[in-house]
Amino acid sequence: MSSEQIPSGRVRPHPLAPPAWLLKGLRPSSAPVPWAAAARAGVAMATPLAVGFALGEPEYGALASMGALSGVIGDTADAYRMRILNIAVPQLFGAVGVALGTLVFGHGWLAVGALTLVALVSGMISSIGTVASVSGLLLLLNAVVGAGLPMPEPWWTAPLLLSAGGLFVLALTLLGWPLRGRRPERAAVGATYRSLAELLESAGGPAYEERRQGVTQALNQAYDLVLGRRARVHGRSPSLVRMLAQLNVVIPLVEAAPAAHLRGRPLPPEIPAAVRALAVAVEEGRTRALVLELPEPHGESERAIDAALRHAATIVDLAEPELHNIDDRLGRPAALGVRARRAVRDMVWSGASWRYGLRLALCIGLAQALVSVVQIERSYWVALTVTFVLKPDFGSVFSRAVLRALGTAGGLVVAAAVLAEVPRGWWDVPVMVVLAALIPAFSAKGYAFQTAAITPVILLLSDLLNHQGFDLIRPRLLDSLIGCAITLVAGYLLWPESWHTRIGDRLADTVDDAARYVERAFGPYEDTEAGLRAARTARLQARRRIYRDLSGVRSEFQRALTEPPPVGARAAAWWPLVVAVERIVDATTAARVRVNHGAEHPGPEEVAAITAGLRALAGTVRASRTPPRVRAPQTGAPPESSVLSPVHQELAAARAIASPAP
Repeated sequence: MSSEQIPSGRVRPHPLAPPAWLLKGLRPSSAPVPWAAAARAGVAMATPLAVGFALGEPEYGALASMGALSGVIGDTADAYRMRILNIAVPQLFGAVGVALGTLVFGHGWLAVGALTLVALVSGMISSIGTVASVSGLLLLLNAVVGAGLPMPEPWWTAPLLLSAGGLFVLALTLLGWPLRGRRPERAAVGATYRSLAELLESAGGPAYEERRQGVTQALNQAYDLVLGRRARVHGRSPSLVRMLAQLNVVIPLVEAAPAAHLRGRPLPPEIPAAVRALAVAVEEGRTRALVLELPEPHGESERAIDAALRHAATIVDLAEPELHNIDDRLGRPAALGVRARRAVRDMVWSGASWRYGLRLALCIGLAQALVSVVQIERSYWVALTVTFVLKPDFGSVFSRAVLRALGTAGGLVVAAAVLAEVPRGWWDVPVMVVLAALIPAFSAKGYAFQTAAITPVILLLSDLLNHQGFDLIRPRLLDSLIGCAITLVAGYLLWPESWHTRIGDRLADTVDDAARYVERAFGPYEDTEAGLRAARTARLQARRRIYRDLSGVRSEFQRALTEPPPVGARAAAWWPLVVAVERIVDATTAARVRVNHGAEHPGPEEVAAITAGLRALAGTVRASRTPPRVRAPQTGAPPESSVLSPVHQELAAARAIASPAP
């Protein structure tokens, strides 16, 4: 999203028109429909039902289909080895959850206390990472289901059936592994090259900023897929090492792009065309030499791009890169045991982790206490609604509550038709094929659409367990509304941190990182080959960290825009400063590239002045809820010939943005 796309104010076309934050949440995403995932979901959820009917145990089939549902929702990774973790690990937590819920079923206040404790643990686990977040979600969901529905005896039957359904989804996802191999990783690396070609094509034009964001996202995804969660790639997988080498040689081209953009004129068309040719070679796994037809370079930026592009061509076509001599530009992940201990330690000592765990525990405790005191049909749906809605890492809590209520209402329309018109029995199997296939298709369009798709599936499976038919409709809607109300009051309004966006704090951290990046880019280093290599690696890692942080700020910004005022208005007020910081980082990178190709190195006083200005900006941003009046020390007027002149200009612009006139 570019700055031009972010309006400074929200103007309603009509007094009775829905608010902008609600319309944004209801607007379907342009993401393509994952047809393969849709077909897999239909097969994965309908097959257990068919087996259950064939064996005369439809309840068992329904439980296995519920497990398959969690696998379908978690099937979001591209690389096959990552799918194993994304689906299998949450199934383990889900089995533990349903076992705990089954043990406290019918025990009144003991069940309330147990589920509240599970909610606290679930919330804290969710702060570790993506897989842990889904695992925590499934732990609590299945515990609520186990405590609210009578499960078949013995107690281990339900965990076994739910896990079998989820693992069946995993088995279906892995069927293509022998045929497709590393194709998802190659496609991600190729997409990075294509995104880079579009960036170079837009250099000097208005579309550059948006294209640069696309390159950052593509690099993040590609590095995550190639490195994944492997502790030691080197020497174990030549294909992954080759793709890592192909990614690493993209970095010099990415660094040279800001310098080309600051020239103010487009690059020769042969340059992006050559990058696209490299993308094809990566995607097809070619190993034959690629001859590039490049124009004669003129100026420091074109020389940087020419050298980087020719080097990339030699690495892309290299069939067997040296397994033990690949410079990992981001740093390989640590061993699994080290990362597990680090994650647990960070979770235990994190204030944010405890706050989220306590919020979730409070809401679940209130939901379970309410249904223990007041007789509510299908009362476990109240806690289920709370669990789905109160996931801040999935989006805005407030908008998710509203969108879930709307999505549930839409899903109930479909569920009512199914429960009223389709006879129970074998007809449920083809109906489940269709309804389950809609889940991945609708999930790609937004949260309200996902809720509308999941609702009739859950109701159909619940009917197979409870045999209530059309009578499930009214309690389902009532429970969902109660759960949304509990979440809005106890999980949102009672917590002041919900009322203001965290963009300011995160942006201040990124400005501090920008100051460190300037120091690493132009600071002193040991004048040896090892010193040069260490300084370059540190600089590259610092730059990639900044762009990752800025990508996170943008995601936070997108979530904040779906909040009602004043949060959404405050997020929009921060946006120009986010763009200004990105331009500072780009200007710093461009200056470093120019120095590498002949420009004069800036003096230490000039570098110190810029870093002081950035740190002053970070301090005032961190202390404010809205863009502050910044009184940072002036860096002085740099000489026009200084390579850091664009950085001075961008820093001055950032201070001007953050210092509106009274």
